[in-house]
Amino acid sequence: MAAPNAPQPRLPHAAPALLLLLTALATTLACQQLWTHDDTFPGDALRLLQDVAPSHAQPCHLQEPPFFPDTLLHNNLRPHQAAATALRILQNLFHTLGTNSTRQHWHSQPRNDLLNKLQHYIHHLEQCLPDNATLFKGPRNPLLTINKYFRDIQLFLHAHNHSACAWEHVRLEARTSLQHLHNLTRTMRR
Repeated sequence: MAAPNAPQPRLPHAAPALLLLLTALATTLACQQLWTHDDTFPGDALRLLQDVAPSHAQPCHLQEPPFFPDTLLHNNLRPHQAAATALRILQNLFHTLGTNSTRQHWHSQPRNDLLNKLQHYIHHLEQCLPDNATLFKGPRNPLLTINKYFRDIQLFLHAHNHSACAWEHVRLEARTSLQHLHNLTRTMRR
């Protein structure tokens, strides 16, 4: 038994900083390993997105459809910023493609498989990312651009009464988003 006045061991003053650094390093490695364990994610999701379309889907011409923002295609992001951007795209895709109105226009099993795959990666990215509120500063915040883009998709669907034609355009936009996710995953591996 230690004497009551015996000095207690103390951590050096640098210990809290070291602990934060180790946590950040572990988080970065977890995000990098997420994509290296399953390099097939964007490809699998693209295949499922193709499978959800009805065989009679035809291109249609609607007024003012939203298009994936060019500013997101040419961003020089650090790996943790790419992960936060990928997470936001996945969350918005899941929310948009998970609405009940897709059921009447898309094949159910591939749609369910796609939603399960999206949810799986959302869960893993949420586990490996720190609070993303401090990841981006300034007027060119890609998370805000992503939110606006998906808000425009919702408005587009509403303006066209969630028609099969509108959903076909959204499916093609989702394909573009998934292709961009592929580029983000390469950035996350750096």
